[in-house]
Amino acid sequence: MSRTLISHAQLRRGRGRFLYWALLGIIVTAFTLIFIGPLYWMVTGALKSGQELAQTPPTLFPHDPEFTNYIDAWTNLNLPKLLFNTIYYAAGAVVFQLILDTAAAYALSKLRPVFGNVILGAMLATLMIPAMVLIVPQYQTVISLPVLDISLLDSPFAIWLPMVANAFNIFLLKRFFDSIPEEIMSAAFMDGASPLRTLWSILLPMSRPILGVVSIFAVTAVWKDFLWPLLVMPSQETRTVSVGIYAFAAGTPQNVVVAASVIAAVPTVIIFLIFQRNIMSGLTTGSLKG
Repeated sequence: MSRTLISHAQLRRGRGRFLYWALLGIIVTAFTLIFIGPLYWMVTGALKSGQELAQTPPTLFPHDPEFTNYIDAWTNLNLPKLLFNTIYYAAGAVVFQLILDTAAAYALSKLRPVFGNVILGAMLATLMIPAMVLIVPQYQTVISLPVLDISLLDSPFAIWLPMVANAFNIFLLKRFFDSIPEEIMSAAFMDGASPLRTLWSILLPMSRPILGVVSIFAVTAVWKDFLWPLLVMPSQETRTVSVGIYAFAAGTPQNVVVAASVIAAVPTVIIFLIFQRNIMSGLTTGSLKG
């Protein structure tokens, strides 16, 4: 029998059961309001007029919903172009991370190069460095790429290349590869499969859940990033959706800006709702050994 903070005998009593469910209901309701509240305010705020949106205290429901705010946001802020750019950058980030991070994790886990643990430790140490500290050296690298001496400003590679060096995703993939039994690798090598063929034909099909998690992490990282695209994508034609909304916000009514934010958030919400099972299965799959 599993042990809990409250004993089963207390839960079976009338008062204990009431207190338990009352406390659980309060906690669940509070956390639901904390997480859903901002989303609700954003969705309803996009339906309000500018005067009602700025009203203090705010209204709980729009008095006269204005659905034209979404149409104005779609056309005036050039959201189709911004969304296309963001999807393009996110797709490239997924491809680069799946190829290079998977190869690095496979080498560290199964090929075990010399000083592999030292390399992995150095990678993990970078997770302790605040992201803001890396902005300046990364930007200096982008504006003048070493050896080639070319600028990557307004190039998608300015977003793709920094995202490839993701120590967390490499560690996540390595841990998954570590859980795959060595007997499978040995059997593949005995059949004459090369390390690359073993990765492609055996390990990758078994790694679909964790590859899905890495892909979703890459998409959400590109979608929510603001400062880095603002620095490396100065042109109006190459902006991401977050930077584009910020650039147009100065001369746009606030309710239209909020409507644009709702439209920009919809794709990531849909992706999460569709792939939430894959996310959980990929994060909880830790061992294949019986």
